[in-house]
Amino acid sequence: MAVSPLAPAAFPSLPVINGVRFASASAGVKYKNRTDVMLAELAEGSTVAGVFTRSATRSAPVLDCQAKNGGPSRGKAAILVNSGNSNAFTGKSGVVAVEGICNGVAEALGVDTDRVFTSSTGVIGEPLPWERITAVMADLRAGLSDDGIAGAARAIMTTDTFPKGASAEVTVGGKSVRIAGIAKGSGMIAPDMATMLIYIFTDAKIGHAALQSLLGQITDKTFNCITVDSDTSTSDTLIMAATGASGVSVEGRGDFAAALESVMLDLALQVVRDGEGATKFVEVRVSGAADDADARKVAMSIANSPLVKTAIAGQDANWGRIVMAVGKSGARADRDRLTIRFGDIVVAENGWRAPGYSEAATSAYMKNQELVIGVDMGLGSGASTVWTCDLTHGYIDINADYRS
Repeated sequence: MAVSPLAPAAFPSLPVINGVRFASASAGVKYKNRTDVMLAELAEGSTVAGVFTRSATRSAPVLDCQAKNGGPSRGKAAILVNSGNSNAFTGKSGVVAVEGICNGVAEALGVDTDRVFTSSTGVIGEPLPWERITAVMADLRAGLSDDGIAGAARAIMTTDTFPKGASAEVTVGGKSVRIAGIAKGSGMIAPDMATMLIYIFTDAKIGHAALQSLLGQITDKTFNCITVDSDTSTSDTLIMAATGASGVSVEGRGDFAAALESVMLDLALQVVRDGEGATKFVEVRVSGAADDADARKVAMSIANSPLVKTAIAGQDANWGRIVMAVGKSGARADRDRLTIRFGDIVVAENGWRAPGYSEAATSAYMKNQELVIGVDMGLGSGASTVWTCDLTHGYIDINADYRS
């Protein structure tokens, strides 16, 4: 599969997070000779928090993680992720698979099963051959290293065309605190919590309640503001672990929150840049709405519209489709107060095409790889920004034979 034209030049150099070791292996969950399992071992006393999909058909691993989230931070912890099979809609066999994997990790690492968090991504509705994963547990344990995060990022990929990573460092009281994260996601992206699978690690000290609250707040400004295809996964999982190895407490620290937000937004935007079949990266900015909730409705209506997204793919300056998306959003709107911009070009205002509108200039702008669509509702101070991509035939090619 060709790498997305919107991909970064290379996987970033992520810092070592003291208190975390990584390993990856090929278990043959779906494909042979493909790295498809990653293991992260977390130091004793690490705080683990998570945000999960609110899908009514969420997977067995998600349900298990939700049940364990908020438990005591005693002893070591571990995260195991497999690609190739989502273990979703698999009934009792899904529960058995989760239990089998958790027991295997617990035995291999000396971790309590209630401190083992698992995730699975891939095909829905197929029983997970979990014994293939436990069969490589000894290899995973032997391969654990503090610099194995890049391999872990590759192991969790499905239709992704590139591994995703981001990091930040902040100085607190003269001491350095590090954050590093990895993510997977390309299709089935319209999150209702976080998106796809994301794992973030820090050497900061922070309690579960504070970390959980922080994750929820930042998720709403990052992962919940992206969409590729309007579909919410059964498996969306964001897990963050704080090892405390730096000895620096970050509770209530705005600088740490800002650094964490930068990592989460970076990962979220990489997911959009790897949208299945994507050739254009699009930022949708809505302002002047009656309130922020209405602004978000409008922004998501535009970002999720197949007509808008295909026009962008075809480099067609069809701003009438933006008008359509505003009108169907359910938000309060007044046709005669709308202003629509493509980049810095005002294409429509006061309920009509802008007097200085230039089809040639707008068409030239649409040829850019990165685009900004701006809508001012002219009603209030509500605002929202979301990110999306175009919709091309490549999306069909990838998803028409996904199970084949």
